Amino acid sequence: MNWKTAYEKWLNEPNLDEELQLQLEKLKETETGLEDSFYKNLEFGTGGMRGEIGPGTNRMNTYTIRKASAGLASFIESQGEKAKARGVVIAYDSRHKSPEFAMEAASTLASKGILTYVFESLRPTPVLSFAVRYLKAFSGIVITASHNPPEYNGYKVYGADGGQLPPNEADLLTEKVEEIENELAISVVPEEQLKAEGLIQMVGEEIDEAYLEQLKRITVNPDLVHEMQDLSIVFTPLHGTANHPVRNGLDAIGFKNVTVVKEQEQPDPDFSTVKSPNPEEHAAFELAIEYGIEKDADILLATDPDADRVGVAVKNLEGEYVVLTGNQTGALMLHYLLSQKQAQGSLCPKGVVLKTIVTSELGREITSSFGLKTIDTLTGFKFIGEKIKEYEKTGEHTFLFGYEESYGYLIGDFVRDKDAVQACLLAAEVAAFYKKQGKTMYEGLLDVFDTYGYHLEGLESLTLKGKAGAEQIHHILDSFRASPPVEMAGKEILFVEDYSTGTRTKLASKEESSIHLPASNVLKYVLRDGSWFCLRPSGTEPKIKFYFAVKSDSFSSSETLLRELKTDVMNHVHQLIAAAQ
Repeated sequence: MNWKTAYEKWLNEPNLDEELQLQLEKLKETETGLEDSFYKNLEFGTGGMRGEIGPGTNRMNTYTIRKASAGLASFIESQGEKAKARGVVIAYDSRHKSPEFAMEAASTLASKGILTYVFESLRPTPVLSFAVRYLKAFSGIVITASHNPPEYNGYKVYGADGGQLPPNEADLLTEKVEEIENELAISVVPEEQLKAEGLIQMVGEEIDEAYLEQLKRITVNPDLVHEMQDLSIVFTPLHGTANHPVRNGLDAIGFKNVTVVKEQEQPDPDFSTVKSPNPEEHAAFELAIEYGIEKDADILLATDPDADRVGVAVKNLEGEYVVLTGNQTGALMLHYLLSQKQAQGSLCPKGVVLKTIVTSELGREITSSFGLKTIDTLTGFKFIGEKIKEYEKTGEHTFLFGYEESYGYLIGDFVRDKDAVQACLLAAEVAAFYKKQGKTMYEGLLDVFDTYGYHLEGLESLTLKGKAGAEQIHHILDSFRASPPVEMAGKEILFVEDYSTGTRTKLASKEESSIHLPASNVLKYVLRDGSWFCLRPSGTEPKIKFYFAVKSDSFSSSETLLRELKTDVMNHVHQLIAAAQ
């Protein structure tokens, strides 16, 4: 079905939601807007289904929610009556339409006789992951667009282990969704009737308390926390879901001096105090830094709307607050965990650290220095969750820590997705550890760099929306594959890793070896000095991302290397785009 046919079907639907009908009328003013709304169906990527809110098959709305949920219902039905009885847990964040979308999903599932638990109010994504395990449900859904702009929302599906669906199961679910030809024809039983029949049940406080009890157990050194309980912490939930979970968690483990950024404390779907509710972007810390200066805070914490990512800011050598990168925060957490467990004699010899292929190699060097192994996964925390599940079954390794460069961390495996609440607690403990030594976390990072080398990483993104943008992204990747560059920043490229084919190729000899990871549309180039860069289209946004990493024996030389590498790669990319126009 082409986009014009899909549009006509929606336009002529007699029972179309009134709000969506009005939005369709506005879209008629521009054919490009109509095409972008209907040229394809929303797809499941690394984090599920995500898109702008509005009418159309390529937008988040009542009908695309029902279609995804009907597909999930069909998937669950194929697993038998026990799966239906175990049910689905649904949580949602503070975005526009999140409560409505959550109840649409619940009503669609419950109309098929599937038991559905819905949180009574907004909750973080990691609490949803925990709830699936706690309630022994068959599946879970969280309505969120994570750190995307306000016009977005999303739909993420979780398996019985509390992790996002791995590729094989996600493919089966996608097949079930695609079998549904007409999202407009899906009917649901009224919500109140489903509640009266017990098919929709509201949940909340009991799960919150159980989650909090687990949070208390991730503390590595309770005596240190008690001694440093006055550590000055500034926290902002950036208008999202983390306000109460983070504050309750910090209080429960013993940190008493926590100041919340009042202007960003309450849920706000427009995220009106920030340009973007993304702790990866330094502008999100502007208000927190003002509070930090006033309170002379030791650490600033900012979580994204669904509280699966956290950013950390600390004072540098000049006494100014700087936002650490996700790689830097991860390295500090990892080094603290391993060093303290080793000192306590509790470091498991089968312990393993999990990271993604675009995360810094600094983590591997730290882990190796403690005699332990680091395993790489594809980008997307679901792959880390999948490995945890695998090692539970085989006993080959014991999970110690998992992280990715995009500010996602996991310490306790009672959750199977990145967990900003856990990460806030551990980051505060790390800050307390260094403060007891008379140091900031930034000085602690310099200690790590002095030991393992000055690793620096960078990220560039190109946003290319709509059908034309998708074609440009394909062109960039195809061009890099067809004519791989032989050098960047004046340094020879030794290897090309193509994760779509699972091959690692030496450019000089064309000798190939295998990469034992699932297929993914990702390219990685490794230079002679160990630097690397990577190209990856986002699975949840109309973007292509470019990752960069360098290492040297000083901060300044690494900064120079990183700048040169980013400049050369991005110049090459823009030349490809210009040539195609």
